[in-house]
Amino acid sequence: MTHSSPRRALLATAAVLALGALHAPAALAQAAGAYPAKAITFVVPFAAGSATDQLARALGQSITNDTKQPVVIDNKAGASGMIAASAVAKSAADGYSVLITTNTTHAANEHLYKKLSYDPVKDFAPVTGLGKGGQVLVVNASAPYKNVGELLAFAKKNPGKLSFGSGSSSSRMAGEMLKQLAAVDILHVPYKSNPLAITDLLGGQIDLMITDTSTGVPQVKAGKLRALGYSTQKRSTQLPDVPTIDEAGVKGYDMGYWFAAYVPAGTPAPVVARLNELLTAATKSAAARSFFENAGSEAWTTTPDELAKFQAAETQKWGKVIKAAGIEAE
Repeated sequence: MTHSSPRRALLATAAVLALGALHAPAALAQAAGAYPAKAITFVVPFAAGSATDQLARALGQSITNDTKQPVVIDNKAGASGMIAASAVAKSAADGYSVLITTNTTHAANEHLYKKLSYDPVKDFAPVTGLGKGGQVLVVNASAPYKNVGELLAFAKKNPGKLSFGSGSSSSRMAGEMLKQLAAVDILHVPYKSNPLAITDLLGGQIDLMITDTSTGVPQVKAGKLRALGYSTQKRSTQLPDVPTIDEAGVKGYDMGYWFAAYVPAGTPAPVVARLNELLTAATKSAAARSFFENAGSEAWTTTPDELAKFQAAETQKWGKVIKAAGIEAE
């Protein structure tokens, strides 16, 4: 009798453990099922009114409609997105702090700055891609160039004579990539923002720029600028008659921008999966569709793993262009 008591106790413990093991996935699923149980904060690395901010607000509205939980938009602009990225990296890994960001913080910055206050890979768990967009190569409507070929032929004959403006890292890299792939020497003129560069392009102080469609297309439609090429491998729905820069003869040219969502590293997988589900549905909402249409971009969603692989490839691509351009990390 005395011998069987410890055995019985062991069997009872084993049964409890087995039951616990059965309930562990259920407990995790329950945690995700209860998510979100309170307000979610979307941290945006750029100012209110920026494209990323507009997208975050459209997605937040959809998630609130779905879950009945508020989504708070927290704009932490400045330092090329580093302030926002660092804030989310240091937040609790519970799914309530979400970075709604772009290629600036997660592909370009590590090549543009000697010291980053966050690690774009180790500090984050990827959730999903959100959208992709392209840029448009524009010249003044009175310029003699009618297409990319004519512009590049002039640039080849007159090295250093033409200048391009840029007011964002995407715009700058798009110009540098054009110089590299077409083997032309064009002077770069930096601006604080793309609209400021557009003003000088309209005034004739610079010769060309490759800018986001929301800044460039209205001027093209108003007849003030001429669109010569589009920066991604697919034509813009807003400018269907404008060839891609690749189609126009600069083979392999592809330089777009993207939006994606990240949470702090260590966020439970079921919570990441639920957030992925909510954001994927949100990109199809009326508000998000209207944003993509107006911005000349399109919804693009991924699994967390697909986003991680895409980010790695993009980081490598940006690094190559930055290095070849001889841009020194600040």
